[in-house]
Amino acid sequence: MLVGGALGLGAVALVGRAVDLQLIDNAFYQQKADARVRREVPIPASRGMITDRNGEPLAISSPVESLWINPQELSKHPDRLPELAQATGLPVEDLAREVSQRAEKEFMYVPRHRRISPAAAKRVLDLGVPGVFSQREYRRFYPQADAVAHVLGFTNIDDRGQEGVELAFDEWLAGKPGAQNVIRDRHGRIVEHVNLVRAAEPGKDLVLSIDRRIQFLAYRELKHALEETGASAGSIVVLEVSTGEVLAMANLPSYNNNRVTGENRDAHRNRAVTDLIEPGSTMKPLTVAAGLEKGIISPTSTFNTSPGWIPNGRYRTSDFRNYGVLDTTGIITKSSNVGVSLIVQKLQNQEFYDFLRRMGYGQSTGSGFPGEAAGLFPDPSRWSGTSKQTMSYGYGLSATPLQIAHAYATLGNRGRAITPTFVKGHPGEARQVLDPGIADEIVRMMQTVTEPGGTATRAAILGYHVAGKTGTARKASGGGYDRRYVAFFAGLVPVENPRFAMAVVIDDPDTSRNMYGGGYVSAPVFQRVMEGALRLMDVPPDDIDTWLAAQAANDARRARAEARPASPARPAPAAPAPIETAPVIAARGPGGQP
Repeated sequence: MLVGGALGLGAVALVGRAVDLQLIDNAFYQQKADARVRREVPIPASRGMITDRNGEPLAISSPVESLWINPQELSKHPDRLPELAQATGLPVEDLAREVSQRAEKEFMYVPRHRRISPAAAKRVLDLGVPGVFSQREYRRFYPQADAVAHVLGFTNIDDRGQEGVELAFDEWLAGKPGAQNVIRDRHGRIVEHVNLVRAAEPGKDLVLSIDRRIQFLAYRELKHALEETGASAGSIVVLEVSTGEVLAMANLPSYNNNRVTGENRDAHRNRAVTDLIEPGSTMKPLTVAAGLEKGIISPTSTFNTSPGWIPNGRYRTSDFRNYGVLDTTGIITKSSNVGVSLIVQKLQNQEFYDFLRRMGYGQSTGSGFPGEAAGLFPDPSRWSGTSKQTMSYGYGLSATPLQIAHAYATLGNRGRAITPTFVKGHPGEARQVLDPGIADEIVRMMQTVTEPGGTATRAAILGYHVAGKTGTARKASGGGYDRRYVAFFAGLVPVENPRFAMAVVIDDPDTSRNMYGGGYVSAPVFQRVMEGALRLMDVPPDDIDTWLAAQAANDARRARAEARPASPARPAPAAPAPIETAPVIAARGPGGQP
């Protein structure tokens, strides 16, 4: 009875203690248990999709798997390391070293196996190697790859924007990861979902102003131009005149932003917004506009450019040849350096400086694109005696291709400057910087550049009036100018109601063939891209008469060919003669070099 009573009391004490620990005072041991099996795991959030203006995807996030290891668990099974190394393609010695260095930790990614395909992850997990798991993440995919890489940029391994739009709108695109409490078994497997701590919030989608069709067209034609001319680089910018929206921005060399490596970092540069170049003769319409605004010249003013050169301090400013007497329009048509020099001599330094600043030179366009350069346009207090004259035809200051396109869009928008934007439906700030009548007059003058007798007949588009300006600037090197060039064409189409502004920059074309001028190199690129854009956007023609005349001529040739009797076979014709082109305009720099 004594023993039985003692055992009974002991049993009661044990039951009482168990009740106390499990029901009354259980917080301490519950905390210890949770620390061993309960975990808060993240719920990945998908990054917002980027589309073009028509809803076509430019950047999307796809679900992927990332393999990870619990080193504490795997280090207890060293015999399975060779099997894991073979499945992942990793050297077994390297894998063993990585695991041993982290033997006290509970987490590490499998080297080179983060954000891989679910199928590849499943093949490794099916081996059942202790301590090897996977988690869901997202990987960015760019369907257009290098054609639009400079605009979009890319994300890093943690899905954060690094360049381009991905960086500029990272906060908008990035989602907010969620979290949930789970219970894992001793092998690290989730056996129970306890509760949701916070739900994942996917990133917001972004609709760009870019038109995927025009973008690809610009990239294709730029690539063709570089192959044809042997140039080292090039840029194209296409703007919607009325809204400032960037419809296309292409650069070469480019890179595949689906597979970003540390090699060839120079190709990552968005030259259209970061590279500074002397704008050459694309500056001449602005010099004429400044003269018209101040009333020192009129559209009918005449200028004697004989003998084809004019002093500029101890240097000379020369034309391609002696053009004799030119009116104001003729200065733009023939791209006369002497003519614009005569105009700018009548302007005060501050007047010329203020005008170009209003047109956007020497300051950022405000597009918000990461790394956009403001250009180099010194204050008049820093000008030498030759600066103003050389600036009048595009030397002594620097601008980006986007700034040049923006200035021409301002002319096409009747003197109203609109801040460029990469987001559809969000036009930038608008300012009236030039009298609408003067802007219209300059556009009509630039129309003669693409007509017979002008320097850019290769930019003409059948059925449309085209206004534009060529430029061929020598590249500065070592304090002077060498025999390397940058070829430009900037223009508007259609003239009657400008819809698009476009700037084409071809850097360092091959001079051995003596065909490196803007009228020969860059104007055809403008023609091909704009012809396609006008068709894609259903822009009605404004030159029906020329189009009808061309159709009638084609019909007449076809009729003559059908009426001509068959002739016997003839030997193959000789190679065609070189195409005759408009003269290349070679401006002279501060050093007097042509």
